[in-house]
Amino acid sequence: MAIDDNTLVIGVSSRALFDLEKENEVFRNKGIDAYRKYQLEKEDVPLKPGTAFPLIRNLLLLNSLVEKPLVEVVVMSKNSPETGIRMLNSIRKMDLNITRIALSGGTSLAPYIEGFRVDLFLSKDEKDVQDIIDFKSCAAGLIYNPPGNIFEFDENEVRLAFDADAVIFSEESELRYKKEGLASFIQHESENEKIPLSKGPFADLLKKLSGMQKVLNENMDKSPLRLAIVTARSAPSHMRVINTLREWGVVVDEAYFLGGLAKDQILKAFGAHIFFDDQEVHLDSSSMVVPAAKVPYPKDSEINKMINN
Repeated sequence: MAIDDNTLVIGVSSRALFDLEKENEVFRNKGIDAYRKYQLEKEDVPLKPGTAFPLIRNLLLLNSLVEKPLVEVVVMSKNSPETGIRMLNSIRKMDLNITRIALSGGTSLAPYIEGFRVDLFLSKDEKDVQDIIDFKSCAAGLIYNPPGNIFEFDENEVRLAFDADAVIFSEESELRYKKEGLASFIQHESENEKIPLSKGPFADLLKKLSGMQKVLNENMDKSPLRLAIVTARSAPSHMRVINTLREWGVVVDEAYFLGGLAKDQILKAFGAHIFFDDQEVHLDSSSMVVPAAKVPYPKDSEINKMINN
C-alpha cells in the first residue's frame, strides 16, 4: 500500500497490540535465551489481544469503506526475526491487514519512526515513547494495561478521545494554571479566547483524523470515526479551545469541559477505543474503563522540570 500525506500511519509495538506480559516476564526474570525458547515452543499458539488491539482492528476496517485506504499500521517490535514469528503468526490468524513490520532485535525503535512515516506511536516501552516525544518525531502514547471491557467494542466505529492542554495544545496554559492558580488561568484564557492556542504533540494527528472524517463523510451518511475532547477546563476557558479548533479547520464530534470532575465515567459513556492524557491522576481511573495512553512531557518542558525539582 502506498503512503501519501493523507494516509494515517500508526506504529504499534507488539506489547501494545498483543498481551505479551507473561512473555515479557520470562524475558525479565530468565533472560533472552529462556525467552527465545519460550517463544519458539509456542510459535503456533495465537497471542491474546492487548490494549491497542480494538483500536488497530477498527482503524484497519475503515479501509474497506473507501476506495483509497486511509490507514496503514506498522507493527514495531524489539523482537528479532526469529522470536517475532509467533507475533507474525498471530497477525495472520487474526486477519489483520498489516504488511509492514519492524523487528529491531533489542534496539530502540525511535530512530525508525521517520523512515516508516509514523503519525502515532503506541508502546508499553517508556523509553521509546519518551525518546519520540523528545525528538518530536510524531505523536506518541505510553499504553496502560487493558480495562476489563476491552473486547466489548463495536467493530463498526472508531472512537478517540483526547485531553486538551499538553496533548492537543501546548503546555503553556496548563503551566500557567500550575504556577499561578485557577483564577489566573481562567482570566488569561478569557482575555485571550480569540487567540489560538499553540500546537501540542497531538495537534497534527488530530488534524489528520479530522481530514479522514471528511473523506468518510463523502462516502456515507455518518462517519464511523468519532473524535472527542475530554478536558478539565470549564467555562469560560472552553471558548479558547473551540476557537482554536475552528482556526485550525478541525471539527470534533464531542467535547466535554468537566471543570475538574473525574473523566472516567464520561469516557466510558463515550466508548473510547483509546484516551490520551498527560496526567496520571486522570489516567489511573480512566484506564480502568477504557484503553488509555499517557502522553509524556518532553524532558526539556517547563512542567517536566517543575515535577522533577
